[in-house]
Amino acid sequence: MIAIMGAGAFGTALALTLGREGEVTLWARDADHVTEMARTRENARRLPGAAFPYGVRVSEHVEALRLAQTVLLAVPMQRLRAVLEEHAGTLAGKTLVACCKGVELDTQQGPVQIIAETVPDATPAIVTGPGFANDIARGLPTAMTLACADALIGAALQDALSTGNLRLYRTTDTIGAELGGALKNVMAIACGATIGAGFGESARAALMTRGYAEMQRMAQALGARPETLSGLSGFGDLILTCTSEQSRNMRFGLSIGRGEGFDPNITVEGAATARAAALRARALQVEMPITEIVALLVAGELRVDAALDRLLSRPLKEE
Repeated sequence: MIAIMGAGAFGTALALTLGREGEVTLWARDADHVTEMARTRENARRLPGAAFPYGVRVSEHVEALRLAQTVLLAVPMQRLRAVLEEHAGTLAGKTLVACCKGVELDTQQGPVQIIAETVPDATPAIVTGPGFANDIARGLPTAMTLACADALIGAALQDALSTGNLRLYRTTDTIGAELGGALKNVMAIACGATIGAGFGESARAALMTRGYAEMQRMAQALGARPETLSGLSGFGDLILTCTSEQSRNMRFGLSIGRGEGFDPNITVEGAATARAAALRARALQVEMPITEIVALLVAGELRVDAALDRLLSRPLKEE
């Protein structure tokens, strides 16, 4: 049996696509929210208009997690550790699949590392790549990456989690998959700020390209495989997130570029990830100027026009 921890938009979308072909439990800690979803057969708070198929069951009881062998962790990146520590006993020995993207601010660790540290006898994996919740929920064709260091378990997960509209490609490179999913959010904030400030499409293309080079440098320093970043979890996700306003990180960047406020209740994983990645880059002595500037932008320590001047004044170099 499969359970999903977290009834946000993405967790709900996964429940919808899996529930069309089998049985899945969508778990949330808020009993009122669970009662509402059970009554209306949709998640009106996070993904309105998407009716639950027959195979979706909702629950606030920990027993629902205990009965599942595979648990998808669709919780915000910066809350992942606390959730796992709270439920470590229940989740022990299971296959835990992170469905969040980012780098933990306090430790600069990715979700697979956090799973391994907090629930050491679990098998960690991650699903990441270019997939918006609305597209998956509507049954639109989507391809993403499933990364698991254990190749046999990864193959079994690929079969269990792929559906008629969600196609998963498998890799054992969890480091590369983590980094691609995390760092593309940072670049999306940069691209959003660029468009919001009116700097134009050419500037966005330059940021995406040079940002991708930063992603590759960090990946190489941490031992990831370059081809992983060239795939769905890196290049593919970068394209989607930097070019669509469905991306919360892109919209957040737009608000920075326009000098507007942004709803603090909306999770923007790239904001904390930019700060964490900048710290990690300095420790590794990896050059990541765009990441450094985004970290300053989200902290309110740099204006967008000054950020552009700083990038354009960098020494000329070979590509």
